[in-house]
Amino acid sequence: MLPANKKLRIAIFISGRGSNMQKILENIQSGLLEGVEVALVLSDDANAQGLHIAEKYGVPSHIMNIPPSFKASIGKEEEFNIAKRLKKLNVELICLAGFMRLIKYDLLQSFKNRIINIHPSLLPKYPGLHTHEQALQNKEKKSGTTVHVVDKGMDTGKILAQIEVTIEQGETEESLSKKILYKEHVLYSSVIAKIRDGIIPLPIDEPSP
Repeated sequence: MLPANKKLRIAIFISGRGSNMQKILENIQSGLLEGVEVALVLSDDANAQGLHIAEKYGVPSHIMNIPPSFKASIGKEEEFNIAKRLKKLNVELICLAGFMRLIKYDLLQSFKNRIINIHPSLLPKYPGLHTHEQALQNKEKKSGTTVHVVDKGMDTGKILAQIEVTIEQGETEESLSKKILYKEHVLYSSVIAKIRDGIIPLPIDEPSP
C-alpha cells in the first residue's frame, strides 16, 4: 500500500477514442481510484479523440514524434525522450489503453515491469489484432479481456487478471466488442487499484520459470 498522502502517478498511452482512459479518469474523479493520479496522456495520433477527453479532465497530453516510416513502433529516439519526460514527472506506472504500437527500447528498460496493457481476448489466445473476428471464426464459446505486463513480445507478458464473457449464438463482432469493452472498463481499474494498494507490487514480479 502507498504511504499516506502519496499518489500512484501513472501515464496513459492511447491511439484512438480513449474509452478505457476515460473510465480510469472517471473512477479517479469518483473516488474509486482515490490515490491515483494521471500525470500525462500520450498519443501516437494527433487526431485521437482521447486527447479531447484528457483536456476535459485537465490532464496534460503529449503527441509522440514518430516518423511516418515507423509503422509498428515508437522508435528508439522518441522512446528515450518519453522515458526521460516520464521520469521527471515521477511516473511509476505506464498504462497502455488502446495503444497500437509496440514498445521496444528505452521505455522497457526505464520502466521494466512497470508497463501494463489491456487486451481484448483471453491471452495467450489471439494476441495482436482482429481478436473478435478470430474468436467468432473459430467458434469459441468464451472470450474476454486480459491485463498483462508488457514485454518485448506482442501481448506475451505476464498475465495479471482476466474476465471471461460468453459468446452467444448469433454473436457479431460488434456485439462481442461492446460486451468485452464493458468488462475492460471494470478490469483495468481493478488492476490499477491492486497496484495502488500493493496487492500487486511494483515493479511487478517476473513470471516464474
